[in-house]
Amino acid sequence: VGVGDASASPTTALLLSILQESMGRIATILFADRLGTAFEPECKMYRLAADVFNDAAMLMDCLSPALPRGPRVLLLSSSSVLRALCGVAAGSSKASLSAHFAKWGNLGELNAVSGLTEAEYHPGLTLAKKDSSQETVISLLGMLVGSVVVSYVSSPAMTWACLTLLLSAHLGMNRAAVRAVRMHSLNRQRANLVFSTFLDQDKVLTPEEVSLQERIFEWDGVLRWRGSSPLAKGRIGLSMRDLLASLAPAHSTTGSIRDGEAKLMRLIHLYRQEEFLVWYDGPQRVGRISLKEGAGAEWQLKAWALMLWIAHRHGVGEGAYATSASSASTFDLHRATLRDLSSRWPECVNRMRTAGWDVDVASLETTSGSRIRIQVMADD
Repeated sequence: VGVGDASASPTTALLLSILQESMGRIATILFADRLGTAFEPECKMYRLAADVFNDAAMLMDCLSPALPRGPRVLLLSSSSVLRALCGVAAGSSKASLSAHFAKWGNLGELNAVSGLTEAEYHPGLTLAKKDSSQETVISLLGMLVGSVVVSYVSSPAMTWACLTLLLSAHLGMNRAAVRAVRMHSLNRQRANLVFSTFLDQDKVLTPEEVSLQERIFEWDGVLRWRGSSPLAKGRIGLSMRDLLASLAPAHSTTGSIRDGEAKLMRLIHLYRQEEFLVWYDGPQRVGRISLKEGAGAEWQLKAWALMLWIAHRHGVGEGAYATSASSASTFDLHRATLRDLSSRWPECVNRMRTAGWDVDVASLETTSGSRIRIQVMADD
């Protein structure tokens, strides 16, 4: 800012720098607070999103000289925000991807600094050094090639053509690299693919097969049956109040909830042997899961599979109870689906382990969830 403008002053440039830095830091705090839990289960999406943020910021910087002072300041501030988002998304997703590649649990060594002696050698450190060396070589080659190319680019049209080509190649290569990663943990999208295929075809997809089918960018919490159109939306880790609010309407003034049909007690009785409560709201097409204190990774996966199967049965009208709006029919749907899933669940878990899935890692919650404690008091 100020290049070609005789009225520009150092104070203006300093204030602009402070504005950009401040907006970037605020965006970093808000972005990390809002999506901090989602980086690990959706690391592939946020790794590519980081590249999109960075390239968009670069485009904004290149467009800024063509704008008046006011819009230019807004554009430069927006590019600073995008770079901050890129830093958060790239750093967090890289940590999750490093954990994925740490086959022997040597995550700390994968991110260790160089400078170890021969006696401190470990294969994991070799991988870290190779990764650092590759980045250094690629950066060096980029500077050398850029020095050659810049001597042939002399017009704005040629500049924009080269920029568009390079950014497209950058995003295309990163997209291919992200799609090549075969995660072994089950996030929401991968759980939809694995469970729907098992329940529909009695087949467990491998991580390699799922990586070819999963979308990089997916709506949060969407329920799909074998990659079809969205059936409903699923939420997991709800508090007891949020679950109760979906069972009975709240008072418009006080906000109190009156469960006249005792749905909550019936739900607790239905899932008395499970470590979760699942409720599917057919009219709103929303499934809700509340996890008990002892709900580990396998219980969370079972709860998600149950919610997905209930949504599918409700959508296709499987059974007379699936299309009825009465409370009794809804509970019949939940009861029948729970019975059918429980009879097949041990086989499903064993076959998923054999196929290469890590069912001991829970990657379904993308926000900070709650846990509930249920204590049924015996009558005197």
